[in-house]
Amino acid sequence: MTEQVEARRRILLTGASGYVGGRLLKALEGGGERVRCLARRPEFVRARVGAATEVVQGDVLDLESLRRALGGVDVAYYMVHSMGSRGDFEEEDRRAAENFAAAAREAGVRRIVYLGGLGRGTGLSRHLRSRHEVGRVLRESGVETIEFRASIIIGSGSLSFEMIRALVEKLPVMITPRWVSERAQPLAIEDLIEYLVAASGAEIEGSAIYEIGGADRVSYMEIMKEYARQRGLRRLMIRVPVLSPRLSSLWLGLVTPLYARVGRELIDSVRHATVVNDEASSGAFAIRPRGIREAIERALVNEDRELAETRWSDALSSGATSSWGGAKFGSRIVDSRSVSLPVSPAEAFRPIRRIGGDVGWYYGDFLWRLRGFLDLLVGGVGVRRGRRDPERLAPGDTVDFWRVERYEPCGLLTLYAEMKLPGRAWLQFEVHGGEHGSTLRQTAIFEPLGLAGLLYWYVLYPIHKLVFSGMLRGIVRALSSSNASGVARGA
Repeated sequence: MTEQVEARRRILLTGASGYVGGRLLKALEGGGERVRCLARRPEFVRARVGAATEVVQGDVLDLESLRRALGGVDVAYYMVHSMGSRGDFEEEDRRAAENFAAAAREAGVRRIVYLGGLGRGTGLSRHLRSRHEVGRVLRESGVETIEFRASIIIGSGSLSFEMIRALVEKLPVMITPRWVSERAQPLAIEDLIEYLVAASGAEIEGSAIYEIGGADRVSYMEIMKEYARQRGLRRLMIRVPVLSPRLSSLWLGLVTPLYARVGRELIDSVRHATVVNDEASSGAFAIRPRGIREAIERALVNEDRELAETRWSDALSSGATSSWGGAKFGSRIVDSRSVSLPVSPAEAFRPIRRIGGDVGWYYGDFLWRLRGFLDLLVGGVGVRRGRRDPERLAPGDTVDFWRVERYEPCGLLTLYAEMKLPGRAWLQFEVHGGEHGSTLRQTAIFEPLGLAGLLYWYVLYPIHKLVFSGMLRGIVRALSSSNASGVARGA
């Protein structure tokens, strides 16, 4: 009987396009769960879910859409926050939580699982205050709620890890403020996902808060030193007593490519220790979390694999975009644009699969050839490699000075740059839609290496913008020309 009940269980996941939510989605699907994802832009999520996973349109600020999404749901994961909002994120978080709580209660949801943040005492940052308030609203909804309060998350691509990595990689000498001595209990992303998955079926009565953290209590300085040790970097850290969290956040915005607003809230949050105070609550789950050494080691080892699996265009969904120079996601910069087309995905993707080689790049081929020539001068591969086949692509193929990293016919092409660069770069094309129309999204991703990488991106940004915008227009023209030729031949 229990197995039949479990087989009928449906799980609603919010935040599937986010860092934690995306990894939780894969874990739930891997466990055979029936998952429904709530997304403001379903077309950006459908390509990353399994065949059995349902994607519905909705917004936590739209009560009616939540009522539709929560129908028939047994367990709901609330993985949403508004920290990147341009408005009052505390007010948006409160309204969103109240909407979700009301809709979950009306729909008869059995359990809500929510991820919040560790921190106690007075004077908490706006971010932590908001996280705690959201938990309170959900717990008081009348729906059984499991609230996890976690310290910083260590994993390739996580906000905290990217900040630490950017600082250590770029600065051989660091002037460190007092907050680097605050204690934290970093939790590996794999352990966090294990807690979240276990919460859906845990035999727990009533609402409760569970404080979770890794095996070690360490300062932020110790975390940076451990990262430097594993990367074989020698770093000098000089403590000063006068650099406040507010000043630190401004300095951080200059040194690391984190979102300015998100980085500021993150720094404001580290004035307080984020350690587990209630050891009994963390012991309610049979999970033995990793220590900081293993967490960093796994993040570094898994970096390239996770990068290839991550959909970088989703970085724009956070709403934290810059007005000039592209959006910033962790230590990577994203420039993304899209266009709607009145054709099927297969037709829209046709020019994409032929890109490069003799066909060219649909705009500014002279500039591409010049870039290839300059690449040859500094010992790079240039554009002399062309492509293996004019029509077909497969992962591992070369396309001029790019290499195919991911390829899904009629849906996705991710190219990794093999030219000489002060960093790493990708160019990605995604097509979503149906028989009545499609959306083509083109995304350039750049991971700068130190200050030289940042200078490279921003100095050349006007040229990049010209080329990438022209490329998208050129693809549309090529598609129109191809359709016109087809009509002429048919006539």
